[in-house]
Amino acid sequence: MTDNGFEERVRDLLSEDAYTISPSPAPYPAIRRRGVAWRRRRVAATGAALAALVAAPVGAYAMTGADGSGGGKASPAASSTAAAPTPTPAPTPTGADTRGVLLDGITYEQAAEDLEYCVGFRWPSASEDIDYGDPADYRVLLAMRSTGDSNAPGDGRFVVAVADGTPMKRLICNVKDGDDGPGRSFTGIDMAGPDAGPVVPDANAHKLYSQSFLDKGNWQLPFRWAGIGTVEDSVARVTVEYGGETSEAVLDDGWYVATGELDQQVTKAPHVKGFDGDGKLVYDSDRDTTYSADLP
Repeated sequence: MTDNGFEERVRDLLSEDAYTISPSPAPYPAIRRRGVAWRRRRVAATGAALAALVAAPVGAYAMTGADGSGGGKASPAASSTAAAPTPTPAPTPTGADTRGVLLDGITYEQAAEDLEYCVGFRWPSASEDIDYGDPADYRVLLAMRSTGDSNAPGDGRFVVAVADGTPMKRLICNVKDGDDGPGRSFTGIDMAGPDAGPVVPDANAHKLYSQSFLDKGNWQLPFRWAGIGTVEDSVARVTVEYGGETSEAVLDDGWYVATGELDQQVTKAPHVKGFDGDGKLVYDSDRDTTYSADLP
């Protein structure tokens, strides 16, 4: 073989192996299929994450600060399960729309039902000329358990309701389940006379803070008690000391309500004090000649 023949043969061999030593073209169809599949998986994962966020409780991440300004840090929920509904806190008495001071597990609906029964009840064997008005005119001031005594056996519930107006109406109702009718104490006259001070304890509040005078030395304990009365706008605070314990009264749109529980029998009525916005003493029942410091 001549040199020219050898060179020609080498060129033929190189030409035949050109595909082998050159890089294969990129498999674009396969790459595209894998890319589409990856994007679909990513979209699915993102959708699942969004669905999880939507399913999480609204309160899972609270961005509101303690002052409600929205400046707080995110707080992750302790559990991914749906949070139980937050119980509505008992309303703070601030005005005529208050639901009153509700004690001993008595609900507002139960207190309203007792009030309606008390206002509408009429003794069949007696003629009554007292106009109690319409239950819708009243608002519940207080509801609590009542303790039976020798004069009115059997436990039950006290409901105190007031109707604003001139004069204001006040109804103390004692309902005992199974009884023929409620016990009632009603006033439709202005309890605060022309010479009254800024605080006026209710003259019939002893029904709420003492048992029957027939039970002297024989009270049923523990005993739930309450004191009520009217206050002027200038009064910012009322305290009621009873049985050695001092109760901070709730001020409710012209009324005060103080409550507590006795574990021993007492002989002295609650000691009521009123203070203005500067903390100055403006009323002391010990200096009130119209207030009885002794129990009936």
